[in-house]
Amino acid sequence: MLQILFLLSLFLSTSHASDFCVADLKGVKSPSGYPCKSHVTVDDFVFSGFKAGNTSNVFKAALTPAFVDEFPGVNGLGFSAARLDLDVGGIIPMHSHPSGSELLIMVSGHITAGFIASDNSVFLKTLSKGDLMIFPQGLLHFQLNSGNRKATAFFTYSSTNPGAQLLDLALFGNNLDSVLVQKSTLLDLAQVKKLKGVFGGSY
Repeated sequence: MLQILFLLSLFLSTSHASDFCVADLKGVKSPSGYPCKSHVTVDDFVFSGFKAGNTSNVFKAALTPAFVDEFPGVNGLGFSAARLDLDVGGIIPMHSHPSGSELLIMVSGHITAGFIASDNSVFLKTLSKGDLMIFPQGLLHFQLNSGNRKATAFFTYSSTNPGAQLLDLALFGNNLDSVLVQKSTLLDLAQVKKLKGVFGGSY
């Protein structure tokens, strides 16, 4: 009888260990995520930062992430979220997410969004409140505010940290010699240098 009670108490004391693994952000991050925190509270499962971001930038856009680094509770669960705010004329330029697919959920306004498949087929749609759109993992895609007022959307991702590579930054925010960029893009050298200046690359 004592053995049964001991085993039962042991099971009850450790039963949540396999239910979740809230990230210990002080630990070493691996491809599978962060190690687990030893002490967990309900606040680890609540994210309160989904507020409108600052769109006063060159893209007139703000992305508020709720990835594992901002929301430790998603660690190991295979999903995360973000909020997008686009001012009039705002855009999230061509980019890709190497580690996850994206689901856009329209909240307000109008956003023209699209992605390019690996065979260069284009899938393009103007979205309004209540619309959802999928952007498959690794494919180039963008979002543009095509309305006459601010637009807001929520994203969910099939990864706790989907990663992102912005095409413009990849091309012009690097230290690759401008002549090589010019030859690989067929752009005018002066234009390449101008864009490197905009995106912080070196000539």
